[in-house]
Amino acid sequence: MLIEASDLQLHPFHAISFLLLSQGFFPCNCKKNRVMDSTDPLDKSPLLDGGSSSQENSTEYTGDGSLCTSGHPASREHTGNWKASSLTIVCSFCCYLAYSSIGKNLVSYLTKVLHETNLDAARHVATWQGTSYLAPLVGAFVADSYLGKYRTALISCTIFIMGMMLLLLSAALPIISAGPRAWTLWVDPISSRYNIFLVGLYMVGLGYGAQSPCVTSFGADQFDDTDEVEKTRKSSFFNWHYFSINAGSLIAGTVIVWVQEHEGWLWGFTVSTLFVTLGISVFFLGSIVYRFQKPGGSPLARIWQVVVAASRNFDKVLPCDSSALYEFSGQGSAVEGSWKLEHTSGLEFFDKAAIVTLPDCESPGQLNKWKICTVTQVEELKILIRMFPIWSAMVLFAAVQEQMFSTFVEQGMTMEKHVWSFEIPAASFQSIDTFTVIMLVPIYERVLVPVIRKFTGRANGISSPQRIGIGLCFSMLSMVLAALVESNRLQIAQSEGLVHSKAAVPMSILWQGPQYFLLGVAEVFSNIGLTEFFYDESPDAMRSLGMAFSLLNISAGNYLSSFILSLVPVFTARGGSPGWIPDNLNEGHLDRFYLMMAGLSLLNIFVFVFYARRYKCKKAS
Repeated sequence: MLIEASDLQLHPFHAISFLLLSQGFFPCNCKKNRVMDSTDPLDKSPLLDGGSSSQENSTEYTGDGSLCTSGHPASREHTGNWKASSLTIVCSFCCYLAYSSIGKNLVSYLTKVLHETNLDAARHVATWQGTSYLAPLVGAFVADSYLGKYRTALISCTIFIMGMMLLLLSAALPIISAGPRAWTLWVDPISSRYNIFLVGLYMVGLGYGAQSPCVTSFGADQFDDTDEVEKTRKSSFFNWHYFSINAGSLIAGTVIVWVQEHEGWLWGFTVSTLFVTLGISVFFLGSIVYRFQKPGGSPLARIWQVVVAASRNFDKVLPCDSSALYEFSGQGSAVEGSWKLEHTSGLEFFDKAAIVTLPDCESPGQLNKWKICTVTQVEELKILIRMFPIWSAMVLFAAVQEQMFSTFVEQGMTMEKHVWSFEIPAASFQSIDTFTVIMLVPIYERVLVPVIRKFTGRANGISSPQRIGIGLCFSMLSMVLAALVESNRLQIAQSEGLVHSKAAVPMSILWQGPQYFLLGVAEVFSNIGLTEFFYDESPDAMRSLGMAFSLLNISAGNYLSSFILSLVPVFTARGGSPGWIPDNLNEGHLDRFYLMMAGLSLLNIFVFVFYARRYKCKKAS
């Protein structure tokens, strides 16, 4: 089955791309001028008719069933690869730059411009960030179920840019509503400005969050998994994608924030809006070279079908031969846009959903999906269950990363912040983490991978689980180093008689640099490794959801960090003791908190290794 060109016409301006294609401005070496009839095997997607393609077709067209913008099998030469995925990287860079420029200075705008209290501002920031973290699940579900990644990304980006324009309007409202020729539209300019800003702010959070997993997985889709060369390039894509969003974060935290503070919020929002517009335009104009995958229908429905069918057959005995379990006949899969998945041992209860009964044999054309499921459907659920422990291990990693924005800053505020004649704000040391990522990604890509490849023989150097494990070790070392720095700081405070004073301890804040650096190294290994792992191992028709879950661990880590910090005073501040993290850190023992986090990280590493060694990789037929 093929999608028609009209199925991809999501935007009024998409006609421009087809006009340019028809005039020969862009080469598209797809199968055209054919009647799209099911009897013509050349017009079928390789995913659904892989056995009838000729040797020439197998080299000229992709082998993963991807389609070009006109709905025909995608050409290896003229679609996809770096020329397509690089456009998604540009889009991610521009969008994250704009999103990050708002998040990094949001409290300042709410308190200084909209005159909110610190409590209200903190509440709005927390709620907005929660929306941004949950939105990827919404966008990914819509993409994998109904609209596809490309459509969902365009719609989400449109919501994003509309939200940016509302923020721009809220900043310009005082100018519009002032003067003798002021607009009479605004009955209460102050209330109108506040409401417009909040609506725009949440549209930005929803739009950015929903497009993030779609654009990332869509960029990875531009590489054919059936081609070993392109498969290796896909691993590089995740490295450069993470590099680009960190570069966007660095520019947002320096240049854009400076513009907001010194040139005004109107200029700051204008620059951010222009970047979003640029990113979306680049993403859309590359439509002619993209490879598209068809959405596979609701993944939640398929999961529940397996659970219900297995529960119905709980008293039935599984056949000794797994080939006796039900599977869709033919080369393709019953799940749209997905390869068949081979049966794997383990989690046998769910295999009962694919038991073929006598009534099923009598009416094979009228099978009830809530009574019998294919092996591929069952394996989809098994994959998700097996991936959960890997994801869970990364929640504590995210909680450790969260210390960079909380306890690390508090620790730095109690240290000597002057270096020669310059004063370094404690929060600005977070940029060391960003610089580390930007510096290390090219080194990892160009130096480490080729060297490691000589020893392992793997195209990517190391596997994704190995990469995640290395990052977990670096995050643990960061906590150990932070504990050593804090222990030394407390000794100096005691020797200087500053224990009961909130005065800064005469110890340079530069000593914090290594712990930020180690967290940056951990990010390069674990965060990128997790993204690659979730994309590769997720079922073909659930890859956007896989990307969303790889982002969701950040939100879960923030909640876990908050929970741990709330328990610390309960167990440590007793009998007149100020506890580990009192208001005056000179009286506390923040070093013990860091050692506790290091201990939890070590335990987390053991748990991760236990499940990673037993993980069964996805097997597509």
